[in-house]
Amino acid sequence: MAKAEAASRAAPAPKPKIIKEELIRFYREMLLIRRFEEKAGQLYGMGLIGGFCHLYIGQEAVVVGMQSAIGEGDQVITAYRDHGHMLACGMDPAGVMAELTGRSGGYSRGKGGSMHMFSREKNFFGGHGIVGAQVPLGTGLAFANKYRGNDRVCLTYFGDGAANQGQVYESFNMAELWKLPVVYVIENNQYAMGTSVSRSSAETHLHKRGSSFNIPGEEVDGMDVMAVKAAGEKAVKWCREGKGPFILEMKTYRYRGHSMSDPAKYRTREEVDQVREKHDPIDHVRQVLLDAKMTSEDELKEIDKELRAVVSHAAEFAQTSPEPDVAELWTDIVH
Repeated sequence: MAKAEAASRAAPAPKPKIIKEELIRFYREMLLIRRFEEKAGQLYGMGLIGGFCHLYIGQEAVVVGMQSAIGEGDQVITAYRDHGHMLACGMDPAGVMAELTGRSGGYSRGKGGSMHMFSREKNFFGGHGIVGAQVPLGTGLAFANKYRGNDRVCLTYFGDGAANQGQVYESFNMAELWKLPVVYVIENNQYAMGTSVSRSSAETHLHKRGSSFNIPGEEVDGMDVMAVKAAGEKAVKWCREGKGPFILEMKTYRYRGHSMSDPAKYRTREEVDQVREKHDPIDHVRQVLLDAKMTSEDELKEIDKELRAVVSHAAEFAQTSPEPDVAELWTDIVH
């Protein structure tokens, strides 16, 4: 049996033991992303955020769980639904929000907006606006890691829509050929820009997409942060041991449209509500904490109050930070 086939059929990584402090941290980090994105949606509706704005509401467990599986110096690169990844990497919410509003206090000094901001300090190598473009770039980061012998791993995120891009398979081929330390994280929110996976993909089990390249893959409940962490640790260990790339298909779900301009008429309100009520990643962790008596309703409300204040400060900073100077038009240009 081929290595990839065996790996894709292997039992999921066992969930790690629940530790109170870790679970509360997961709750806090996911809730920060949720509150931040809700505020970003409000600012967009007020006309304070222009251009494109893709919200991460519903998918928080994926990036929070994966971030807990990597170490210092490991890299992250993703597509344009990227605010959650930035916050999970530890980037300042105020700087992220300021970039969304095109202000000089933003991470790209107001010139990148929602889809194009970076933090070399946090090893976040960007959101990228071109569908699938980040996949060869992430593979290149992994190549640099192997070339330098630094034991680092690159998490390369892309969606179910990008999974059909040709450059993805070129990257798969080179990554396995050269045994590059890259984890391909497919955030399968099931609708891409608005077409369901079943209508757009001949093979709907996206973790099997690496089979012909001998890349192992695993399907993961992307609404369960502990399951994500367990799968992430398994994949990162595989890469760090020099065995080459690994594919993780995160079965997740976005509650909002593809972008703020998407009315999302391709799915029913009942479908969205059902996921919210039965599979919400934040509510799941909240219930685990309460059922195990690790915390109280009052303590969780206090966390929410604290995070709302953080997000409110970020929004205020974003609105009061000055716009970029006209001279900025001529900086960061390669002649």
